[in-house]
Amino acid sequence: MQGRGRRVAITGFGVVAPCGIGKEAFWAGLNGPGISSGRSIEIADWDPSPYFASSKESRRADRVEQFAVAAAAECFEHAGRPTADASRFGTIFGTGVGGLRSIQEQIEVLIEKGERRVSPFLVPMMMPNAGGAAISMRYGLKGPNETICTACAASTHAIGYAARLIAWDMIDACVTGGSESAGCSIGTSSFGNMTALSTSGHSRPFSPERDGFVLGEGSAAFMLEEWSAAEARGATVYGEIVGAASNADAHHITAPAPGGAGAILCMQLALRDAELAPSDIRQVNAHGTSTPLNDAAEAAAIAEVFGAGGVPVTSTKGVTGHALGAAGALEAAALLLSMQHRLIPPTAGTQQLDEGFEIDLVLGKARAWEPGPSMSNSLGFGGHNGSIIISPAS
Repeated sequence: MQGRGRRVAITGFGVVAPCGIGKEAFWAGLNGPGISSGRSIEIADWDPSPYFASSKESRRADRVEQFAVAAAAECFEHAGRPTADASRFGTIFGTGVGGLRSIQEQIEVLIEKGERRVSPFLVPMMMPNAGGAAISMRYGLKGPNETICTACAASTHAIGYAARLIAWDMIDACVTGGSESAGCSIGTSSFGNMTALSTSGHSRPFSPERDGFVLGEGSAAFMLEEWSAAEARGATVYGEIVGAASNADAHHITAPAPGGAGAILCMQLALRDAELAPSDIRQVNAHGTSTPLNDAAEAAAIAEVFGAGGVPVTSTKGVTGHALGAAGALEAAALLLSMQHRLIPPTAGTQQLDEGFEIDLVLGKARAWEPGPSMSNSLGFGGHNGSIIISPAS
C-alpha cells in the first residue's frame, strides 16, 4: 500500500487468547507447549468485569463481544488516542459466527421455559456486528463501522480493508481486528460432525499425524493510523500494513481449491499490492489449521509462491486453537510480537513435517531471525482467501 496511497502505521494492539490475556502473556503462550488435548480450547476463568461498567452490562454482552471490548481496551491503552476527528475514525472488525453461545443458551430457554422467557437482549447479543458496535460506542468512533463476516478469513479481511480506507484517505484512524467464541456444544458438535475437528484432540499443523483442528477463541484489536499523523502525535509505531489481498476459490463450500490455486493468487496479489518480491518476505504465519486438505493446499501454495523452503513458515494454531474469524487477528498480533522479540515462534504440536511438503516449517523451538516484511494468510470456508503483509516500523 506504500506506493498506492498514504502509509498505514500500527500504533498499538491488544490480545485476548487461551494462551494468554494481554500481549506479553500471549507471546509467552506462543512459545509454550501448546494444546494438550480436547475438541476446543477456551480462555480459562474468563472475567469480563474489568472491561464493563457493571455486571449487568457484561451479562448483556455475548462472550465474543466481551473479548472484543477487552482487546480494544488494551489496544487503546497501548496506542493512546489518535488525533483523528471522530467522523474519520473507523471501526472495522471481523467474526465468523458472532454470538453463537447466546443463540444456543436462548434456544434452550425457549424449549425449557417457553417463548416469554427468551431474553429481549438476544438480538444485540447474537449480532455478528456487536463487537465492533460496542467499540465504536465506547470510544465515540463515528467513522465507518463495519463487520466483515467471511468465515476464517474475516479478521484478515478486516485488517486489510481498514488499512485501505486509511491509505485511500477515506479515514485517518481505525480500530480493527476480530473476535470469536464458538466453543459451545452446538459449535463443537457441528464442526465435529463435519469431521473438521481433531478426533485425537491435538492440533498438529502440517504434520503427517494431523487429523483436524481444535476449536479456539479470543480476540485481537489493532490501532491503525495514517503514518504522518501518528508521527506528529509522538506515537510509537510497531509496524506498517504494506499490502493486502482478498480473493475466492469459487470451488467448494469447505474444501480449498486443489493445489492451493486461490491461495497462490491471493499471496501474489498481496505482494503486488505491497510492491514486494517473494524474496523480500522474511516470514509466513500460515493459516495452518491441522486439517488434511487445508495444510496440503497451503503448503503447496507457499512453495509455489516462495520456492521450496524459500521462507520460514509457522502456524500458531497449535497453541491458540483455530479461532475462526478471529484467527487472522491473533496471527497478525503474533507477527508483530515476533518482530519485537526477533524470534519466530515454533509450530507447537508438530514434531515433523509431512512428507512432500516443501516448506521451511519452524519446529521445536523459536528461531532467531532478522525482522522484515512478513505475511499472514487466512483461508476460510466458502473459498475465502486473505493475505496481509506487515513490515517492521522504519
